[in-house]
Amino acid sequence: MTMRFTPGAVTLADWRSIYRGAVPVLDESCTPRINASVEAVARIVAKGEPVYGINTGFGKLAHVGIEAESITALQKNIVLSHCVGVGDPAPAPVVRLMMCLKLASLAQGFSGVRMETVQLLSVMIARDITPIVPAQGSVGASGDLAPLAHMASVMIGVGEALTTSGRLPATEALASAGLQPIELQAKEGLALLNGTQFSTAYALAGLFEAEILFKTALVSGALSTDAARGSDTPFDPRIHQLRKHEGQIVSAQALKELLAGSAIRESHRTGDVRVQDPYCLRCQPQVMGAALDVLRQVATTLLTEANGVSDNPLVFADDDIAISGGNFHAAPVAFAADMMALAICEIGSISERRIAMLVDPVLSGVPAFLTPKPGLNSGFMIAQVTAAALVSENKQRAYPASVDSIPTSANQEDHVSMAAHAARRLLPMIENAMAVIAIELLAGAQGCDFHAPLKSSDRLESVRARIRADVAHLDEDRYFHDDIQKSLRLVRSGAIVAAANLDTIPGV
Repeated sequence: MTMRFTPGAVTLADWRSIYRGAVPVLDESCTPRINASVEAVARIVAKGEPVYGINTGFGKLAHVGIEAESITALQKNIVLSHCVGVGDPAPAPVVRLMMCLKLASLAQGFSGVRMETVQLLSVMIARDITPIVPAQGSVGASGDLAPLAHMASVMIGVGEALTTSGRLPATEALASAGLQPIELQAKEGLALLNGTQFSTAYALAGLFEAEILFKTALVSGALSTDAARGSDTPFDPRIHQLRKHEGQIVSAQALKELLAGSAIRESHRTGDVRVQDPYCLRCQPQVMGAALDVLRQVATTLLTEANGVSDNPLVFADDDIAISGGNFHAAPVAFAADMMALAICEIGSISERRIAMLVDPVLSGVPAFLTPKPGLNSGFMIAQVTAAALVSENKQRAYPASVDSIPTSANQEDHVSMAAHAARRLLPMIENAMAVIAIELLAGAQGCDFHAPLKSSDRLESVRARIRADVAHLDEDRYFHDDIQKSLRLVRSGAIVAAANLDTIPGV
């Protein structure tokens, strides 16, 4: 699927589509501004005055002047010298999103990059030439230098890339798509390396996966509520209107609608001696609502960043000037990623508490550890332990990365954001939280089984049917790993959200 791509005005829905595989097609309206910035750079070079990154060294070496005949070598050298990443390659969808973010920044015409260079990046995206980018090596200031250098190196024929034919050396990867390496001109190497696109790509990927996590956790929470014969009274909209938090109001409404029409709920409206449910049931709107508000704030910050220009120096063609600043400092992305990490952690944490509640017969009112024959069978006993382990791991990962800084470049770059660290840990955290939700879905479905012949709501019965299509009721102990993996695949794919028809409820 292709989509019109207007740099600086891309919607969050469009960025989501790009992450899922849509191919951006540059709007031709960006061409004049791109060409104007290139012409401005040429005039700046002709003047011979020192301008950072155009005819000077980089970082602490900014005081070193570069002769005109060495300017192209300077741009090549910055790419090669900055290819110092280590660790496993970043996931291809993240790298591809990073490329699209870089395309959006360059094509706004404030970076002095030629149309030829912009088009090469655009065609690489369209033809699935995805550079191998080691995930470690950025501190989130002066741009995501090392990761973006690995991207840029493929454009000049160095490094490796993933293609439809597999992993290939850069020149072969380009040739497989009918492309050739380019020779970078004044300012182009620096423009490709400067920016927050690596951190922002990881953060956006985290946001888009967190959307699925959030909605699925609402479903699993509603299912657990019925499994424990909990009350939907705490979801009464009058409660939440008084507190006024929009996320809380939306979450309560979603939970109430998910439980609407449940025969299990109706069965204990009279004669139930319990006055209040545990917090993990009763306070779902407050916790999930707070998480939703955070995700929405994160979305606003990241959308702004995705549509901004984070290069340095910036070329203002109308004034024939390049101005040095600090738009490459990724503090906004770091703060957003840290906030998201807290929300992810809490979504998994309250889910694990519901699992713990369901396996406890005193609290749940169903057989111990959700097995018909406790003692002979352990049922969900150790599945809850796995959930607890994952939640604790996420708690450790949720420590804010943005409060850290370490000087680099001989103290020239003396305060950095750590945005890359902040954003890169989100996907593993989401994977952990999704596994917790996957276990809760199995526990909730198992708990509801004990209430037969009573049924839950139509929406939750649709969810149970989808689970039971892949995972049978746990009667006797069996190899449980496969059950959890099947449930996890349902969570990751969004199948649970679809079964619950939850896309009709406002999300992020």
